[in-house]
Amino acid sequence: MNKKAEKMSIPRIRDYQGKRIHLIGIGGSSMSGLAEMLIDQGYTVSGSDRDEGYLIQTVRDKGAEVFIGHRAENVRGAALVCYSAAIHPDNPERQEAERLGIPTLERAYLLGQLMEGYARAVGICGAHGKTTVTSMLSEILLEHGMDPSIHIGGRLDAIGGSTRVGHSDLFVAEACEFNRSFLHMNPTVAVVLNIDADHLDCYRDIDEIEETFGRFLALLPEKGIALGNGDDPRVRRQVEKLSCRKVFFGFGENNDWHPANLEEDDRGYASFDLMRGKEKAARVRMGVPGDFNVMNALAALAAAEELGLPAEKAADTMERFTGAHRRFELTDTIDGVEIFHDYGHNPAEMRNALSIARKRCKGRLWAVMQPHTFSRVRSLFQDYLTCTEAADFTLVTDICAAREADPGDLNSGMLVEGMRAHGLNAVWTPGFDDTEKYLREHWQPGDLVITMGCGDINLLNDQIHRHAYPDSREKT
Repeated sequence: MNKKAEKMSIPRIRDYQGKRIHLIGIGGSSMSGLAEMLIDQGYTVSGSDRDEGYLIQTVRDKGAEVFIGHRAENVRGAALVCYSAAIHPDNPERQEAERLGIPTLERAYLLGQLMEGYARAVGICGAHGKTTVTSMLSEILLEHGMDPSIHIGGRLDAIGGSTRVGHSDLFVAEACEFNRSFLHMNPTVAVVLNIDADHLDCYRDIDEIEETFGRFLALLPEKGIALGNGDDPRVRRQVEKLSCRKVFFGFGENNDWHPANLEEDDRGYASFDLMRGKEKAARVRMGVPGDFNVMNALAALAAAEELGLPAEKAADTMERFTGAHRRFELTDTIDGVEIFHDYGHNPAEMRNALSIARKRCKGRLWAVMQPHTFSRVRSLFQDYLTCTEAADFTLVTDICAAREADPGDLNSGMLVEGMRAHGLNAVWTPGFDDTEKYLREHWQPGDLVITMGCGDINLLNDQIHRHAYPDSREKT
């Protein structure tokens, strides 16, 4: 089938206005947000997921009917079935949709279609930091009355969830490289934060990942804008190829936007002069810690100015931005122990989260890691062995398989063995009950615990809270 015919065969979401749309994998960070956006735009939404996740109740509260477990009967009566890239063709709901002749649409196409028609469609991509930068930029635009539509792969208090339907020509969204999903978007503004080795279950190597980011950038129109991390040679190389407007941000003074007079307090919160070339544009005070968040702020502030908001105005928001949920989020203080959660799920992100935790922690630092997918653990195995070296203790739960089957030759015990060989004090605590028991038997007042992963490890924080406060309402 040629590309033109293939495009014509793809269902168009606007043809199903007022009809029932069924989302397989509705509990995912992106799919739940798309469900909310569809409901806000007048669609009837149902969905299914394998387990009860922390986002399930949110979409139920918005009016979606959600089934736990994937069964053929769930799709019956739907006019259109959408699914995430993690849902394989042998899924019973996909198979039943095919048997009944119900049109199907992959998540990336759905997001791309929802962004169509926006004169300023901003796609924010990178191996790390997408949710944070999208959240930062969203809060900046909202505070200054620019009324954007928003799609975030996380939850942001400023918009009461992960999506917002605005009434301007501006749409801000995460652009995810997994399964090349972002190639189905039509950005007019692209922000590239970094290019790193991840998702090696669907990419051959880092060079293919870089080439695919280049293909995403090539989607920009001639009058589009590319903003890139100029400190990342792979990002700079791909952005430099473009003929549209190019803007670089980073710590290096060779970037269009960079920090000067950078200071950091004892908890890791930075302040700096935001430089536009050799000119000071604003003084920035951060409301989230870590030098990697300085880089995230540079990206958001540069993008805001390209969208028409002067940097000196945009900078004011940074001190009030305290982060999206599941991004170094304080969930409890129990027995004098601060308990945090972070979405970081590859070694680089875990190392960043622990760098913040180390500065905040006054006692002993506990890293609780839930490795995510066998393919990621296999491809980044050596990096996992030292990424928690800033912690005094590392607890490793069983690998979250997510979309994958257990290959039978890889487990968390192997990670722990390798960590110990590198001098880390690591323990394999397979389940959440095991992990909670170990923590409660060993933590001391003044310690800090941070759970890390993009699977369901956040439910461990909820479990600890319920056991400490059995009469309180369950946290969401």
